[in-house]
Amino acid sequence: MIPASLLSRPASGSSDPLAAYRIPTEPYYRSVGQELALFEAAHALRMPLMLKGPTGCGKSRFVEHMAWHLGKPLITLACNEDITAGDLVGRWLLDVEGTRWQDGPLTLAARHGAICYLDEVVEARADTTVVIHPLTDARRMLPIEKLNQVVHAHPDFHLIISYNPGYQNVMKDLKTSTRQRFAAIEFGFPVAVIETEIVAHEAGLPQAMAARLVALGERTRRLKGHGLDEGASTRMLVHAGALMARGVDVVTACRMAIVHPITDDTDMAQALEAAVSASF
Repeated sequence: MIPASLLSRPASGSSDPLAAYRIPTEPYYRSVGQELALFEAAHALRMPLMLKGPTGCGKSRFVEHMAWHLGKPLITLACNEDITAGDLVGRWLLDVEGTRWQDGPLTLAARHGAICYLDEVVEARADTTVVIHPLTDARRMLPIEKLNQVVHAHPDFHLIISYNPGYQNVMKDLKTSTRQRFAAIEFGFPVAVIETEIVAHEAGLPQAMAARLVALGERTRRLKGHGLDEGASTRMLVHAGALMARGVDVVTACRMAIVHPITDDTDMAQALEAAVSASF
């Protein structure tokens, strides 16, 4: 079921159906390459865009920053296995006045002209990705069978998806027929000096302490495929740093934000805790 925050209703006292999705202040984002210019070029063409990269490397923050930078409303949906095509498109609702149609997030964005960001799109059910196909080619339209209606996308509508190809198995990968409809920007973890800057800024840590956290993160990433499915993400390092900035001791903060979230294996957890001790 779509959360109430994603329902296409105007903000109180506003006739703007996208008022709730406008970003008033600049989200912090540290550029690591050409991704800002590439996004701007794709947006100018309204070219469907796919962001590929590991969880926690900054994809969602990047989209928020670009929406703010371009002055566009942003409708985000975190996809999961319970998300259906109907959740994206909309449904009939019953209230005291009878039945009324409620646009889903995809329809709302297409109808009124917002950036629509489907985060981890492969986590949604298979029928969900089929729904977006007519919006990702020259037609730029969304058929709504329940209304017997076709919504032609607003000129400002732009569809963005993200997924983590290294984490997905063959049953949870994007179909070729879907992938080829999108241009793609590849994301990874920043080089150490930039990641240190990000962790220091976001966690409120001194640069030297942030650098040690980043070195620890790099150690865990080298264990991917050797006991770990994923190493520590930039987000996890920020979480550990934020705990440390609040006075939590280093070992406890790293155990809480890094070690226990990435493994349930006792031997691996002990090895990671040894790495924490060695790093600090």
